[in-house]
Amino acid sequence: MAAALWALLVMLAAAAEGCRGAGTTAAAEAANAVLRAHQLPGGLLPSGITAFRHDAATGLFQADLEAPCMARFEVKLRYNATVAGVISRGQIAAISGVSAQDLFIWFPVRDITVDIPSSGVIYFNVGVVKKHFPLAVFDAPPTCTPDRLIRTTPPQRLEDVDGLLVGGVASQ
Repeated sequence: MAAALWALLVMLAAAAEGCRGAGTTAAAEAANAVLRAHQLPGGLLPSGITAFRHDAATGLFQADLEAPCMARFEVKLRYNATVAGVISRGQIAAISGVSAQDLFIWFPVRDITVDIPSSGVIYFNVGVVKKHFPLAVFDAPPTCTPDRLIRTTPPQRLEDVDGLLVGGVASQ
């Protein structure tokens, strides 16, 4: 009887977790809510967010991911382990940590804009050109697969050797 009750509790817990969505965390839900509150689609950031911080006064946000990864929409997007920027109504400016592929070349995304929400179009500014996509493509956070081309280990700390400048400022 106790084993059957335990199995039922485990199944209910699994079902409740499944209702949240695979890979969805509280941080991912918070990011989705902030994006939607600023008239942006909730799927601009991938699933797998482990921490999300947003300063409502300045608009600054930072999303920490489990690992650098790649997602595929109508375009391939690469996400670094940290994505940051300034969010305001219909726009993410000064974004860092996101790159988009165009003609086999990766370009850093500079900003993302939804000029007129009723138009159903979102723009990605990659500096050279602005790419536009249907808003509906970004409704749900994409599954992000680990990307082995993005550095996953921090750069090595370089040391000052015998007063020589090695990767930093010479010591005195």
